[in-house]
Formats: sequence, structure tokens, C-alpha cells
Amino acid sequence: MPRHDKTGPWGWGPGTGWGMGPCGAGLAWRRGGGRGSGWRWFEPYQPPGEKEEKEILKEELKDLEDEMVQIKERLSQLKDK
Repeated sequence: MPRHDKTGPWGWGPGTGWGMGPCGAGLAWRRGGGRGSGWRWFEPYQPPGEKEEKEILKEELKDLEDEMVQIKERLSQLKDK
């Protein structure tokens, strides 16, 4: 880790680099990391379909409504004081 603060090379936390430095003890080559035959490709991001997006939005709306209720309750508590 470049800054030795356990945040990884991009500040995203431990285990986010290639494991080639002193913290990884250079073991990434044995685990298939680096530029060897173990190099893996990841599929590009695929946005959710309409059905999945609808479910995601319903869940998000419910969470926001629940949060709104909690905020209103807290505001009413503060008015009473």
C-alpha cells in the first residue's frame, strides 16, 4: 500500500491492488494475478432489464417513504420540546 495506511493503492481498502507490494508479499503471481496465464477478463456492465429496474425502483421508493416517516416523527418530537 503506497501510504502504508491500509487503504490500498486507490484508497478503496485492503485487497484492492495486485498484491505485488510488501503487503501482498508478492503472492499475486501464485494466485493467478499479474500478467500471467491467470489473468482474468470481466464482462462489461449490463444495465438491469425493465423488470429488475422496476423492482429496484420500488424498493428505493419504499426506503425513501420509510425515511420520510422517520423524519416527520423526529420533527414532531422536536416541536413538542
